[in-house]
Amino acid sequence: MIVRAWRGRAAPTNPQGYPKHFRDHVAPELARLPGFVGASLSQRSMDGAIEFLVLTRWESVENIKQFAGADIANAVVEPGAVAELIDFDETVQHYESIEEI
Repeated sequence: MIVRAWRGRAAPTNPQGYPKHFRDHVAPELARLPGFVGASLSQRSMDGAIEFLVLTRWESVENIKQFAGADIANAVVEPGAVAELIDFDETVQHYESIEEI
């Protein structure tokens, strides 16, 4: 399994904007994609902002390519997400999951 990690940051005055977008739009869209296994959304306070960490899990790199395109390091950030954030990573990191409990 491959874990795809991405971060975005929101103003502290908008703590629920991105989580709502994630629940209402991102999660349902991902759930329809072949090879998508699951996702988690975490947050932390950081330097006057709220940082969100999205971890998505995929069966294979090929499934990620179907979602993100040939350059899987590019982040896929919808306009609705951009509207809720003040900053976000334009690239993502990928990890091979070696153990889950």
